[in-house]
Amino acid sequence: MDDFTKVRIIKIMDNYTQNKVPKHVQNQIKMTYKIRGNNITLVEERPAFRSDEWVQLAIAQFRLDQGKWKVYWRDSKEKWHYVEEIEPNENFEKQLNIVDKDNTGIFWG
Repeated sequence: MDDFTKVRIIKIMDNYTQNKVPKHVQNQIKMTYKIRGNNITLVEERPAFRSDEWVQLAIAQFRLDQGKWKVYWRDSKEKWHYVEEIEPNENFEKQLNIVDKDNTGIFWG
C-alpha cells in the first residue's frame, strides 16, 4: 500500500472507529484497527472480566490485493476466511460500509 492510500485509510478508519460506538457506552466497548502491510483489521475491544485490561476481538479484515479490497471474517479458531458474497472492490469505504451494515450477520452477529 502506498503512503497516500495509507494516509487516506487512516483518516477513514479514525473517523469510523470514533463514531461507531455511542459515547455513553465507550467505557464498555471501543473500536480500533490495525494496519499491517496491505491488511487492515477492524477490532472490537471490551474490558476484561475483573481486570483493567481490554480484550480484543478481530471483527473483519480488509486486504488490498491487485488494487482491490477483499473482505475476510475470522472464525472461533482465529482463522481468516474470504467472504465470497462481497466482491473485491477498489473503493475501501464501500467495503467498510458493507461490513458495517452486515446483511449476512457474519461480522456483528
